[in-house]
Amino acid sequence: KQIRWTSNMPGAAVDEENVLHVNGSGELAALAKTFNTMMDRVQSAFDTQRNFINDASHELRTPLTIIQGHLELMGDDPVEQQETLALVMDELDRMGRFVNDLLLLAKAERPDFLACETIALAPFTDEVFSKITTLGDRNWQLTNQGTGTIVGDRQRLTGAIVNLAQNAVQHTQPTDIIELGSESVNGQVRFWLRDTGVGISPADQARIFDRFARAANTYRKSEGAGLGLAIVKIIAEAHHGHIELTSQLGHGSTFSLILPADDAKRTGG
Repeated sequence: KQIRWTSNMPGAAVDEENVLHVNGSGELAALAKTFNTMMDRVQSAFDTQRNFINDASHELRTPLTIIQGHLELMGDDPVEQQETLALVMDELDRMGRFVNDLLLLAKAERPDFLACETIALAPFTDEVFSKITTLGDRNWQLTNQGTGTIVGDRQRLTGAIVNLAQNAVQHTQPTDIIELGSESVNGQVRFWLRDTGVGISPADQARIFDRFARAANTYRKSEGAGLGLAIVKIIAEAHHGHIELTSQLGHGSTFSLILPADDAKRTGG
């Protein structure tokens, strides 16, 4: 539902788009411009919230429909019952992961979202590499292990890198390379995940970190909810860092998790 406003302000009128038309350049005109900017933000927040609820409802409705349909059709055959049970448990696991992702995104606004500690960069990189190599049959490579230490939440950072690796697995083939590396350089700590997969179009690169985003064409082939990269983004931002992406269709992608100098302690690159 659109937000509707009326105004008796001289020199301003409200059109069908609920925007104050500004005439002149005085104080009232400046106030009208400020009002329009504020209402744009409010409307955008309402739209985002509505879209989030709609998308979340859709993601939960699909597994529920699958579960209900198979339970209704299940017969007395023990083999069929076991197959149905396995399918139901798989869908329930998927719903559980989705709900946990939503909770993680909600917790990102809380001051206790991070439990920071001093982390030795080289062994941490090696530890994460050991974990991600179990995600799929790929040509895994550990190309660099940065030296020194970094201050951050070990579990959150591990989760962010694992999400990037899972994303790479979903969009590569067994013969493709997936490379993990870390470095301390120019006052920053950088973790990167590079793959030789399908790549991402420029149009999709601007939106794949949005919640529930799914890139067009061949990029997102999985049945995920589109929250993995959004989670990576909020973990990076919680560490006062950011995510960078370079990609070209047909030549793969490189995701870089970059943390600023004031969140890291280093002894070398």
